[in-house]
Amino acid sequence: MTAHQSAAASKAGPLSFPVFRALWIATIVSNIGTWMHDVGAGWLMTSLSPSPLLVALVQAATTLPMFLLSLPAGALADTVDRRRMLLASQTLGLVAAAVLAGLTWRDLTTPYVLLAATLVLGISAALTAPVFQAIVPELVDQPTLPDAVALNSLGINIARAIGPALGGVIVAVAGTAAVFALNALSVIAVLVVLVRWKRPADSHALPPEHFVGALKAGYRYARHAPALRLVLVRAIGFFVFSSALWAMLPLVARRGLGLDAAGYGALLGCMGAGAVVGALLLKKLRRHVPANTLSIGATLLFALATLLLAITSNAWAAGAVMAIAGLAWIAMLTSLNVAAQMASPGWVKARALAVYLLVFQGAMTGGSVLWGSVAARTDVTTALAIAAIGQAAALVLAAIWRLPRDAGVDLAPSHHWAEPVVSVQPAGDRGPVLVEIEYRIAPERTAEFVAALRRFRSVRQRDGAIRWDVWEDVAEPGRVVESFVVESWLEHQRQHARVTHADQIDQQTLNAFHIGDRPPIVRHLLRPL
Repeated sequence: MTAHQSAAASKAGPLSFPVFRALWIATIVSNIGTWMHDVGAGWLMTSLSPSPLLVALVQAATTLPMFLLSLPAGALADTVDRRRMLLASQTLGLVAAAVLAGLTWRDLTTPYVLLAATLVLGISAALTAPVFQAIVPELVDQPTLPDAVALNSLGINIARAIGPALGGVIVAVAGTAAVFALNALSVIAVLVVLVRWKRPADSHALPPEHFVGALKAGYRYARHAPALRLVLVRAIGFFVFSSALWAMLPLVARRGLGLDAAGYGALLGCMGAGAVVGALLLKKLRRHVPANTLSIGATLLFALATLLLAITSNAWAAGAVMAIAGLAWIAMLTSLNVAAQMASPGWVKARALAVYLLVFQGAMTGGSVLWGSVAARTDVTTALAIAAIGQAAALVLAAIWRLPRDAGVDLAPSHHWAEPVVSVQPAGDRGPVLVEIEYRIAPERTAEFVAALRRFRSVRQRDGAIRWDVWEDVAEPGRVVESFVVESWLEHQRQHARVTHADQIDQQTLNAFHIGDRPPIVRHLLRPL
């Protein structure tokens, strides 16, 4: 796509980008199949076992693989061909859904067979999710990215509006085996788009990271990137309590409201419809309402919906409550997804988003088990009421960890670091490397400079430093040395490629303190062989 075409597409919106449009439509088809499966699996488990814990474990089996595998999947997505990884993960989902359909057709599905099959489908989703989110910036341009993220959420909720209701009808008419078979067929749409996508080959001056090193780098980035940590804290506060509604809904539908499979699907469809309405409103709301304020309103609305679901005994009223829950869910999910996208640069995007998904699904998994256990010891109404109160109480996090507006800092590579001066190029695996940066500061401004420099510590550690220090020369007031250690020469070269335009602005602020005739002196030291 030419620069002129890209600018025109940016004005027209994400769907003007052909590959994004095709993949968006295909994933809607696939997600309809997924939601049909969720209705069939949840409903089948209520027939196979009366245990609230086993019913809640269906939700846990869906989310547990995301908790366990999202970070390894993100590390793979940042080191291998993302298109091929998507093809492999989607094929796994196709096989698992087809096998479950065959077993159910022959009445061979037990509670544990159902949980095992759902777990494998969850593994497929866990391998897919980080890489799918990471490729979105490859398919659209930067100005269109927030709308593309919101559009992906809209697609998910279009599927949520259609899939559960359709799945409930098919379960009632043809049985759960038919739903599982249709889920397998729905995956083919995504596979067709991926096979036809001519993704440009990755071009890197440096060799790809090893898997273990990539894992460590992803963890290090999540630990030392304040913007991403903020998103993770807010995600935990929301999803632990919101998981109660998802986990308890099959029991509310069947026991509390006396609905059949079609009625249960209709409840989920009402939530999906509410989410679609919310997604359509979000684009305008995000222009006028700060993301943090939007998240507070969404949390309160979801807590209210959870409480109302606990006390309602009318199916029509429950449908209205679920529509409200859907609107709140999409508002919160989009706010968190956009913030996570904006907090992660390209080199670590899949891993950063994988950490976000790990926290998301871990909170959902742990919450599902927690609320299932609470319901088993008390009742469903009590579990939902406690969850609603906890969700409202967790809003204190929004006062401390405030979500930023959609327009985040510029995390594109700046390449502003000068290349190291060396007599002989060291081997890539040689290390550790000690980097020293010597500043000359007016003595009366030393304390102010050191305070500013300490705030830069997280940038060094985020991009690869395993140790960071600052030193002041007692013999020469105003001579301040920043030092950090990197594991290897190759890893330090990667640091050069990872620094961003936002880092460059911060570095210029630091350099403004420097009063020497020359720029700050940079030294690279290696341990002797």
